[in-house]
Amino acid sequence: MCSELLVKEPYYTLNHQGERTIRVDHPSDLVVTLLSENPESWRQRRHTGADQTKPPEQCKEMGNAALKKKDFARAHAYYTEGLYQSVDATDTLIKDLYRNRSHVNLLLQRFDEARADAISSLTDGADKALDAKACYRAGLAAYSLGDFGCAKYFFEQQEKLQPDNHAKLNVRRIKARLQEQSTGIYDMAKVVRSLSKNQGRPDVASFYGDTEVKASPGAGRGLFATRDIELNEIIMCEKAFCVAWSYEPEAFSSLTCDTRNDAEIRVFPSGLHKVVVDKLLNNPSQIERVLDLFGDYSGLGKKLIEVDGEAVVDTFQIHDIIQRNAFGPGQQTEDEDISNASTGLWIRASYMNHSCIPNAKKDYIGDLMIVRATRRIVAGEEILQSYDEATDYDARIASLQRTWGFRCKCRLCLAEEADGPAVREMRKELEDKANRFTQWEKAAGANRMLINKAKHLRQGIYETYDRKRYKDLPRPGLIQIERWLKEAGTRW
Repeated sequence: MCSELLVKEPYYTLNHQGERTIRVDHPSDLVVTLLSENPESWRQRRHTGADQTKPPEQCKEMGNAALKKKDFARAHAYYTEGLYQSVDATDTLIKDLYRNRSHVNLLLQRFDEARADAISSLTDGADKALDAKACYRAGLAAYSLGDFGCAKYFFEQQEKLQPDNHAKLNVRRIKARLQEQSTGIYDMAKVVRSLSKNQGRPDVASFYGDTEVKASPGAGRGLFATRDIELNEIIMCEKAFCVAWSYEPEAFSSLTCDTRNDAEIRVFPSGLHKVVVDKLLNNPSQIERVLDLFGDYSGLGKKLIEVDGEAVVDTFQIHDIIQRNAFGPGQQTEDEDISNASTGLWIRASYMNHSCIPNAKKDYIGDLMIVRATRRIVAGEEILQSYDEATDYDARIASLQRTWGFRCKCRLCLAEEADGPAVREMRKELEDKANRFTQWEKAAGANRMLINKAKHLRQGIYETYDRKRYKDLPRPGLIQIERWLKEAGTRW
């Protein structure tokens, strides 16, 4: 299959090999104007003025043939062309084209259009079997978008039209999602069991709990508690908007050079960036959710823009949003490293600001993020997480500035800054020594000599913390050695 393309705002430049090329940075700048099986069709049309269009009946047949071969993109193109040429077509044929394209859109994960096509294919009761199929597809599209209220309506309509076991299963599924969404109660054992089957993407709903997004003094916007939340209580659970696991071909990292910031080199999750852009192009209803997140480059603003009936996505703007808001859910496989690290975008969780003394922590079950309170949080208090848990002040401050573009001014950072470079360097040396000890010496079954040595190491680090300055503050340098002593026990 060959296409005739239009490139909006073409960028004529040289590639890395010095060859002349037209560069397209934004996929929405690429427009397909002609679909043909003949690579020379564009020449024939240009010189002869021949009409390359096909009647809708033929488009439907060609789309069905492509679908049978699992060539979904081609099938979508033929069904779309059939709809463009359907001015004089029968109502039955038009609805068939919509119904078939809805199915293909589901396979292509184009859920916005899948839902719209399914609704357009309804026969208003003339054919209950076909309407049941359309309701199922509309419900599945809404379900995949997380619009469970809409999905419930269509699945219930499907059950009325075709009350079989399949329809009843869909109704049960949607009731489970709505309960999770409203209560935050999950069957965690079932979620864990489903991970391998669902490629790390459990079939659950997000639960935002008693939280709200509002202005945060000095930090843009933040996530706040609307009621008191107790220690270890679940604050919220969120499904990833997008995730790229290390074991998937989509996951890859790149070194990027930011010319806006002294040509600073950063590791960037390029694979996640591509996945997010693709999802937004396929589902424009989700664009404003992502554009609402913080990014250094304002781009096209925070509203959906459509040109020629298609959504416009600024990949540079999405790049900056990913740079500032993506999370790493932790190592998933033994061969995972910085080049293919797992990364994801959790939109609601992205509103949580940083503190080196957080009141919340994150855990993951697949791409389901679970946020719990690490202490009591009172109503109206901001929910804070730690972006970087490095115990060394200088390393942590540098990482926060490099990756997220800010300097932390929490109470712990102010105290460590006041210590001065000499004290911090001495503490780092003592902490490194203690950490080497914990790596080499097993805590289980440790004898009195080892435990006394560990206590001596702990005391050395402890004395670098000014008692008055660190009153009611954590002492990060003690974490590893105190964990070792706790595991060793107090029998000595």
